[in-house]
Order: sequence, then C-alpha cells, then structure tokens
Amino acid sequence: MATNFLTKEGFQKLQDELEHLRTVKRQEVAERLHEAMEGGELIENAEYEAAKNEQAFVEGRIQELETLLATARVIEENGGGKKSDSVQVGSKVTIKEGNYEDETYTIVGAAEANPREGKISNESPIGKAILNHKVGDVVTVETPSGPYKVKIIKVS
Repeated sequence: MATNFLTKEGFQKLQDELEHLRTVKRQEVAERLHEAMEGGELIENAEYEAAKNEQAFVEGRIQELETLLATARVIEENGGGKKSDSVQVGSKVTIKEGNYEDETYTIVGAAEANPREGKISNESPIGKAILNHKVGDVVTVETPSGPYKVKIIKVS
C-alpha cells in the first residue's frame, strides 16, 4: 500500500471527519432511511432513494478515510525542526519562475494538498520536480502543457 503523507493538522482533520461520519452522519442517514421507509411505497419513494445514495456515499467515505489514516505517515511541517537544506515533504519552499513573483508552498501529501492555502502535493508536477533539490537549484517542471523552469529561492 502506498504511504500517505499528512501533517499533524491534516491527520487530525481527517480523524475528526471520520469521527463525525461514524457518529453523527451515520445516525442522520439512518433516521432519514427509517422515515422514508415509513412513508409508504419504497419503489416510488424518491426520499428513500436519496437516503440510500447518501448512505452509500457516507460508508464509502468512511472506508476511504480509514484506509488513508491507516497508511498515513505524519510529517513535521517546516522539516520537523531538523535543518535540511533540500526540499522534503513538510518543507516550506519559495520558488521563482521567470519574471513572475516568488511563490511559497508547503510540500504535503496528496490527501492534504490545497493550492489555495499554499499546500502542494509531493506528487504534483512542481512537488515532484523540486523534491530533494536545494536552494539555488534550477529545476524543470514537467506539465501536460509543456516543461518550464523554476529556481528554488528558500527552503525552511
């Protein structure tokens, strides 16, 4: 099984979601199903179908989260206090592409990636390209629309 990298915060967030689904959401869906079954003809009952679909979604998400958390490796943000001069999962990295402004990202696992929050996956084109490189390195990022180069400005 593949390892899923998560920050402590990301791990806790997924654990909280799992707990909510197991305790609150399952109960809500069960009540909806019960009410829909009391509503008469199940064959033509749209509410029953909707509740069954939601139940399937909730159970699928529970399984997905259980697997994700079971295979998770919690990483320390900012290198975990260890001074590393190369980009690792958990590093905060500032890069520069051409004449554009510097961009700063934290390298995280795919399950936690959120570019709007400055968190990019170690499996994304930029993440893959800059892993294990050092400040001053110019790296080629391979994307579907073609390659481009970025320079690593800072790693913390």
